Amino acid sequence: MPPRPQPSGDSSNRGRGRGGARGGARGGGPARGPAIPAAGRGAPVARGGLPDASSHITTVGVKRTGFGTSGRAITVHTNHFEVKIPEGNIYHYDVILPSEKALPARLNMEIIARLQTVTAPQVFTPRAVYDGRKNMFAARELPFGPSKAQEFEVTLVDPPSPGELAQGGRPPKAYKVKLKHVATINPEVLSRFLEGKQSHDNAVLTAITALNVVIRMEPSLKYPFNVRSFFTDRERKDIGSGIELWRGYFQSVRPAIGRMLINVDISTGAMYKPGPLLRIASEVLGPVEFGKLNSCDARARVRLQRFLSGVRIVVEVPGQPQTGRRPPRVVKRLTAHPANRLEFTNRQGQVQTVAKYFEQVHNYTLRYPGMPCVEVGSGALLPIECCTIFAGQIMRKQVPPERTKDVLDFATKRPADRLNSIRAGLGVLAYGQSEYVRQFGLMVQPNATPVSLQARVLDPPVLQYGQGSRQLTIKPRDGAWNMIDKKFFRPATINRWCIAIFERDTRFTRACVDELIREMLKAFASVGITVNETDPVYKWAESGADVSSFLRGIGGACFQKNGKRGGPDLIVAVMPESSSELYMRVKHFGDITQGVATQCLKGMKCSRAKPQYFANVCLKINVKLGGINTIPDARSVPVLTDPHNPTIVMGADVIHPAPGADGRPSFTALVGNVDSDTAKYIADCRVQTSRQEMIDDLEDMATGMIKMYQGYRTGVERKPANPKRIIFYRDGVSEGQFAHVLEHGADYLSLTGACAATGVQAKITIIVVGKRHHVRFFPGQSDADRSGNCPAGTVVDKDIVHPTEFDFYLQSHSGLLGTSRPAHYSVLYDENGFTPDSLQALSFALCHVYARSTRSVSIPAPVYYADIVCSRAKNHYDPEGGMDFEGSGAPLDQQQQSDALQAFKAGFKPLNASMRKVMYFS
Repeated sequence: MPPRPQPSGDSSNRGRGRGGARGGARGGGPARGPAIPAAGRGAPVARGGLPDASSHITTVGVKRTGFGTSGRAITVHTNHFEVKIPEGNIYHYDVILPSEKALPARLNMEIIARLQTVTAPQVFTPRAVYDGRKNMFAARELPFGPSKAQEFEVTLVDPPSPGELAQGGRPPKAYKVKLKHVATINPEVLSRFLEGKQSHDNAVLTAITALNVVIRMEPSLKYPFNVRSFFTDRERKDIGSGIELWRGYFQSVRPAIGRMLINVDISTGAMYKPGPLLRIASEVLGPVEFGKLNSCDARARVRLQRFLSGVRIVVEVPGQPQTGRRPPRVVKRLTAHPANRLEFTNRQGQVQTVAKYFEQVHNYTLRYPGMPCVEVGSGALLPIECCTIFAGQIMRKQVPPERTKDVLDFATKRPADRLNSIRAGLGVLAYGQSEYVRQFGLMVQPNATPVSLQARVLDPPVLQYGQGSRQLTIKPRDGAWNMIDKKFFRPATINRWCIAIFERDTRFTRACVDELIREMLKAFASVGITVNETDPVYKWAESGADVSSFLRGIGGACFQKNGKRGGPDLIVAVMPESSSELYMRVKHFGDITQGVATQCLKGMKCSRAKPQYFANVCLKINVKLGGINTIPDARSVPVLTDPHNPTIVMGADVIHPAPGADGRPSFTALVGNVDSDTAKYIADCRVQTSRQEMIDDLEDMATGMIKMYQGYRTGVERKPANPKRIIFYRDGVSEGQFAHVLEHGADYLSLTGACAATGVQAKITIIVVGKRHHVRFFPGQSDADRSGNCPAGTVVDKDIVHPTEFDFYLQSHSGLLGTSRPAHYSVLYDENGFTPDSLQALSFALCHVYARSTRSVSIPAPVYYADIVCSRAKNHYDPEGGMDFEGSGAPLDQQQQSDALQAFKAGFKPLNASMRKVMYFS
């Protein structure tokens, strides 16, 4: 048996979380009425497909009152297939595995499969389905007697024979499982819900959860899986760095108007590459760092540890045959000391090294005694060269940035190819062959075709440019337009600027600098930006120079050159390739420390670049300096620019740390417009408790935003100060959390609190924008754009949408590569009483005011900006402060996590005051 270190201190384990409803329905809990007034839920128009208007039919969000009618009609296919729901009752059981810690879903599935097939097959006939956590569903009531509960003891392997026990064999580990009947589900509630005659309550949620568990049971037993997808090795690709990609299939039962559908899509799983751990380590680290690992180099060790933590390995001593079935072990961490110096106390009380132990017990002399050992979950210590990763393990970590392109290449499929893969996926899913699907009475036709439906293509808004443009207005076509002969609506002025060059002078020469200045001045003039200095200071940074000191020095040189009238308005930084750390340092100096606009350019890209490149750079520079690029024409979007109803549009997002990054915080962002034209935005960013969806400081952030709006309206626009409407777009909320958001009323109460603090009486609309879904639309050939996707402005608010709630899908951007993903809009709260047409039109218009491009984007600009602000939160930390955003990969106890989180909160530095009024994040 492998050596184990002596236990040191107590370890605390996280409590088991209850398995909620996942996948199909919205919610993981009861759909109780919100704790806030149910505004905007007026009497519906009597139209087909609308829910019952009666007040006793309650919804999580706003009840649907009508459908949109504007735009031209087109027919599209979607990746949904109709499913017939069961007629018989479904019996719901609580699964209790009294363990000292939560077990992985994969292990839970193994335990329940063994229970049904070996331990008590007579009880489970026909077999029940299980979600891997807390929920089991059976097609008939299990024979548990009056108590409706029963306990079982399950072992994953057969017990040893008496002879094996006599020879010192140990009995296998036994898992106690308790099943308790908690509810009987009548599918009639589901039928009534689909017809709009039943509230979106806990019975409905549980019924949809049950159907999802039924369709996922068979593949979950056969293939590697995550919550809603499973992966097969029929199509795979080795992308290096110890990772291979597997093609997967996503499936989710979803309620729609009048029917139940299965949403089927292809997905991509990043898997650990199987093989000897030594070989995988070499791939992950590369030859140079792998060589350093042999001397237990700390940096190489931590990098490998991040990759390996959580992976399961088996012990295989090289050159020796396998003896019996060795159970997989979970990698916890890599040891700081190498095998030839790492000592432990063996069972005889003797101290020896791991290397010596393997030599004595396994008759194996380590080839790499200078390498660290693997510490597994049980505490055993294993030399790296004696470990093997086995196939089919999902990597639940972020793929390294240098491999992102490989993942995109593998995942990207043009619409026609994707639809064909989805059709073929029905054969892999084989619903008709699943004993679980059949016994529950679910039915998907073997030759089922994707649902066909009518969509509409909305008219794009007219965009307005500035004085001096050959054409003051332009109407986008196919989600795009150009800036030829256009001046910005409100161009900025640059009095002083300088160029900081971090690329080597042999690669970015003086001639390159002269060309850069010449082309930038031309581009500034073409878009209307006034530049009062045509010969800016420029300087090359020495290798290893302190970035902050260098930038302060070049700013000082600009100050001296311009007669001490002021420092630079803009610093252009010319960057080398692979400069993410350098970028963070430049942005920290500009946005946090000094309060000066910075524009980073890759040296390779800006050298001999075309005018279009510099025109795109100007889009970013203008708004960073307080300018406005373009605005939606007031006549084309009256709902946004109505002078009688001044409107603030806000976008909010929360970004969470990567899986396994314990003790790292979540970051929140709020972005809102300050102008009447919803084109000029400001932002606020905060740090908060890890993986928390509610935004702690939303009231304070919104209060500041309303005050800035009031100041801009009175000081710049000379208009009445107070907004009358707040339209709040929220990202980062899954469908399962809608009820949670409304029940606690956190977002709404924060916004009303901000209104009260600023003396504002505004009506509030809250819309959740979802991007992490698998709904896709496939147009006919005559309606497709050049990429084969639906045209920009395609909206769907019938057929596949929620049976009772106000939601719609809008694909607001034109396709480039692969199959475009529409955004899913769910209206959670609406005091403004927007019609579907008005809300769809204003959402589409807001996708056109994204300052960084001349294309419409996939979600409204304010929520897109909030996403960017969250992703830039790292720039708020001092680059010299040693904050580790990735973590070591080793598990932390509760106290360590708490201490790390407090350090992140304390180290977060606020935005420089001069940056708060401009779009520094562009």
